[in-house]
Amino acid sequence: MIPPVLQKTEPEATTLTIWDEIDARMSGMSPDRLPEIDADKIACQQILEEDHSVFSIQWVVIPGVSPGTISSASLLDRYLRYIQHCTAGIIRPVQTTAGVEFRLLTSSWALIQFLPPRHTPDAAGERTILNISGGLLVDKQECDRGQLEFIVEEIAAGSRLTLKLADYCPLLLGSRKPSLWRKWLYRFTQASIHKVVTVNFLAMVYRSITGKPVRRGVVTIVVRKGITT
Repeated sequence: MIPPVLQKTEPEATTLTIWDEIDARMSGMSPDRLPEIDADKIACQQILEEDHSVFSIQWVVIPGVSPGTISSASLLDRYLRYIQHCTAGIIRPVQTTAGVEFRLLTSSWALIQFLPPRHTPDAAGERTILNISGGLLVDKQECDRGQLEFIVEEIAAGSRLTLKLADYCPLLLGSRKPSLWRKWLYRFTQASIHKVVTVNFLAMVYRSITGKPVRRGVVTIVVRKGITT
């Protein structure tokens, strides 16, 4: 069993002004259309978009489960527990009144910081959104953009569980016009780690719900255009 990891501290609360700015920015974004895949595969795409922000999406379809078996909030909770478990405590998720932080070991150094989770229903299901607000791995000039989403949708084939990272600007890339060596550095370090962790997490969730492993592995799909990482 993966032990609980969320620890609470008491920083400042988030203001409504920040939420208003985020809502205005996200309202102009078009929803991603996801192609259908078999229930025993994990879909994956990781790219740098035209402005060299990161777009990374992975999902799995779990057949034969009743609606409400898993929520987007519980998917986030599982993910936070999994992060500490799979990194052997090197990355420690901490929940505060200001949001969620991924801290390094027992220090107060936050690798990445998020505003408090927001839960949003939509036509097919629901999503829980963590908006990026800072951290050592985030470009200091772009701390006001980027989000990590946990999405649960009911489709004909079953329940589709999706993790989506979008508009994230890594410090490793340096700017919106990164050099070639920075792109390769990001691709073979942070991008690779994120992909492995997310795919393995979805495989773990699939097995915990169905009692069976994902048999047909990972399939690369195209949701948006960009440079593969």
